[in-house]
Amino acid sequence: MQMFRNRKTRSLAYQVAFIVILALVVFGAVHEASRKLAAQGMTSGFDFLYKSTGFRIGFSLVPFDPFESYLQMLWVGIANTIFLGILSIILANIVGLIIASFRISSNGVLNDIGTLYIETFRNVPLILQALFWYAALTHLPPTKQAYSLFDAIFLSARGMFVPSLNVGGQWFAAVALALLLGLSTLAWFSMSRRFRRVKNRGTLQFVIAGLTLAAMVGILAYAREPGSDIFSVPELRGLNFRGGITIPPELSALAIATAIYGGAYIAEVIRAGFQSVGKGQVEAARALGLSSWHVFSRVHLPLAIRAVLPTLINQYVWLFKATTLGIVVGFADFFSVISVSINQSGQTLELIAILMAGFLIMNNTLSFVLNRVNKAIALKGTQLRT
Repeated sequence: MQMFRNRKTRSLAYQVAFIVILALVVFGAVHEASRKLAAQGMTSGFDFLYKSTGFRIGFSLVPFDPFESYLQMLWVGIANTIFLGILSIILANIVGLIIASFRISSNGVLNDIGTLYIETFRNVPLILQALFWYAALTHLPPTKQAYSLFDAIFLSARGMFVPSLNVGGQWFAAVALALLLGLSTLAWFSMSRRFRRVKNRGTLQFVIAGLTLAAMVGILAYAREPGSDIFSVPELRGLNFRGGITIPPELSALAIATAIYGGAYIAEVIRAGFQSVGKGQVEAARALGLSSWHVFSRVHLPLAIRAVLPTLINQYVWLFKATTLGIVVGFADFFSVISVSINQSGQTLELIAILMAGFLIMNNTLSFVLNRVNKAIALKGTQLRT
């Protein structure tokens, strides 16, 4: 009993006891669930992942047909979720930056527009906005009467048809990934304190941009079929368009809704960042003869983003989780394909565990990457003085 008088020993004992009790509860729950499933003639395990699904998916970034396995369908859902999540974050950032600029503007009209936007879209539930945009997009004209832009982009009730690179979906994703990595490297190199004193920074940035472009061109040259055009332009043939990329109304509705709704919250975060920048720094930039655009892009905006990036990371993770609303408009995101798989296979516990693990991995990966960026560009010590 003498050792329990030590505070550290008691704390360690309490933690061990808690872990043991938690493990027993989890073990008991799993055992009871297995017993109930066995009593109803249901088998547990993950062998069902290799069985054929027998149904189609409307939108898929990776090849999929009804004879594919549940495992392949889950990969389709994960790819769609990642694509929609990244697209929503990019669009919401653009919208948020514009509205935040309106909110800090000295122009009364722009300021009122920004305020009206915030108060309107932030107080309408995201699910209602998604349903509204889906209804609006599906009530557009049919394909033969589709709206045309430069005879290359067409908008109809079946979706938007736009030109695309004449390569497979996996190669297009590889090109997009190469571009994303290149831009991320340039942004990190430009904003990190570690490389501020590196000589010939401009030359090194040019080399990074050149390598990124070379990687993208190399992927396209390897993936393109011999004799085919590099671009595929949609053309009306019969009752539908052929060629290019078809953006279904489900994806468009979710992207628009999350961009508008998420942009309203991001705008307020960025506005707080703008207001946190000291007036002395802005006035010093103007005193050096910088133009209004250079003051905004090189002083005001970078300092604002550095100040509010931790809060923005929370908004990005939230937007990523908001992709689960795809089920309300029929978009095949991760949550949607899990729901369909549960109805088809009956493997509820296994599929819910996969869903939880998938979102934990995706969201923690996003948080880890952005936290590393925040650590690299964060202002510390005397840099915080205005």
